[in-house]
Amino acid sequence: MNEAKKIQEKDLYPPVQRYFSRDGFDVYGEVKDCDMVAVKGEELAIIELKLTLSVDLLIQAAKRQRITDQVYVAIPKPKYRLNSKRWADKCHFIRRLELGLMVVSPSGKGLKAELIFHPSPFHSKKSMGKSKGKRAAILKEIDGRSADFNIGGSNRTKIMTAYKENCIQIACYLRELGPLSPKALLQMGTGDKTSSILTKNYYGWFDRIKRGTYCLSDQGLTELAQYPDLIDYYLKNKIKNDEST
Repeated sequence: MNEAKKIQEKDLYPPVQRYFSRDGFDVYGEVKDCDMVAVKGEELAIIELKLTLSVDLLIQAAKRQRITDQVYVAIPKPKYRLNSKRWADKCHFIRRLELGLMVVSPSGKGLKAELIFHPSPFHSKKSMGKSKGKRAAILKEIDGRSADFNIGGSNRTKIMTAYKENCIQIACYLRELGPLSPKALLQMGTGDKTSSILTKNYYGWFDRIKRGTYCLSDQGLTELAQYPDLIDYYLKNKIKNDEST
């Protein structure tokens, strides 16, 4: 059994109390349904204690924000690393709720409380500014897809990406027209990644029959048949392009 399971909820109170007392607060337990209340002059802090970081805990803490903007959640220190992505994601979520976070861990023969961060306003624009690259990547991926061929929330199923669509488009034209050069495929609208896709041959769909000329492999021919909707889409698209030129 790990330390988090051995600790009871009431065991979190003394170390958290000591932490706030050292900062000049008067601390009280179980006040009007609040696990802990700390008072210093006009400052009022509320601390909710739980053994796990759950949705119910965060809902409870969010309700306390009707009373004060100084609301903390205190939990046992998790067993996984605090510099892990898992912990960082949880901290980000708590920060978005503008809550403070404390963890309690063994120290000598007792327990100690450690402040992770205080409650503070969350700057959503600043947060989004740090994720401009991810936003651009999402929009680029969408721009590279011809339609929605994936079901959101699917597990253990192959995802249709813009890259794979591009491979299918190239394979489709090679199946219909026979061996082609990257330049010829580019003129048909297969995009700037055409040469790279043919050279890297990630799915094993293409064979280089001579310098600058590629054909569809037996594996490519077999696996291409799994995408009749995309084959139909790209062939119709090619016909339209041919008619307009």
